[in-house]
Amino acid sequence: MTNKNLTPLLDERGIFAAIAIDQRGALKRLLQDQATDENMSTFKGLVSEILTPHGSSILLDPEYGLPASKRRDAHAGLILSYEQTGYDKGDDRRLPRLVLNQSVQRLKEAGADAVKILLYYDVDDAEETNAIKHAFVERVGSECEAEHMPFLLEILTYDSQLQDEKGSEYAKLRPSKVIRSMKVFSAPRYKVDVLKVETPTNMNFVEGLGAETPVYTQAEAAEHFKAQAESTTLPYIFLSGGISADLFQRTLTFAKESGSTFNGVLCGRATWKGATEAFVKEGEEAARQWIAEEGLRNLQALNEVNERYATPIE
Repeated sequence: MTNKNLTPLLDERGIFAAIAIDQRGALKRLLQDQATDENMSTFKGLVSEILTPHGSSILLDPEYGLPASKRRDAHAGLILSYEQTGYDKGDDRRLPRLVLNQSVQRLKEAGADAVKILLYYDVDDAEETNAIKHAFVERVGSECEAEHMPFLLEILTYDSQLQDEKGSEYAKLRPSKVIRSMKVFSAPRYKVDVLKVETPTNMNFVEGLGAETPVYTQAEAAEHFKAQAESTTLPYIFLSGGISADLFQRTLTFAKESGSTFNGVLCGRATWKGATEAFVKEGEEAARQWIAEEGLRNLQALNEVNERYATPIE
């Protein structure tokens, strides 16, 4: 268990009920021709202002999100991203890159209560490629330790031989990829305090839950959630991965019933995605209204499930 202070990031029960709006490339795509720097910052500010009174903390980026961090509710903790968005599309190794004008010290000075990096990781990739990624995480871990800064590692798994992480072929591989990746980065050398991870199964392919042709029975999916819980001694929280708010809520229920010990959620698009369409078509006020109504409903419904099933961090 970490000796760093996670309390600013947690609700009164000791669970993560955090909002993620550190998206940059994804948000630009959603805002289409409205994706100016000013609009990116404005949209993040709306999410921060309206939703943080109902969340435990918010994840923002230092490129567009710092003004939004000033608009968050006083009780809400601040997690800042340290990685550049996406990866170099000309390099199939999906190597991570840090925001060039930032350091953990600077993020701390900007008000961060924790630092997050996202890592695209294939546990079965070439040893030379993964050595680069391991060293990258070690460097950030050492920086965070020097600044006594909680370190959240977000792992997005993939297979270097497959193009589509959303399809059925990858769905078959995903449980092993997610679980083994968590084992790797739970090692003390990485100095990770919290893992932000995918569910071990793609819930769209679970029999009776998702809309796709099933890849897993519910019994098989339950075993994967149990194995995930046994793969680490670190706190771990789920990301929504862009699935619908309704399916994500049902996922958390299924996870708990399967023996998962997840410690909460850090949920992004499943909460606020619909507001981007309102912003593009009708402008800022329409987006504000969507977040205040639909976005808040999404978040409150998620909070109810999360509070019922997440395991508090002692």
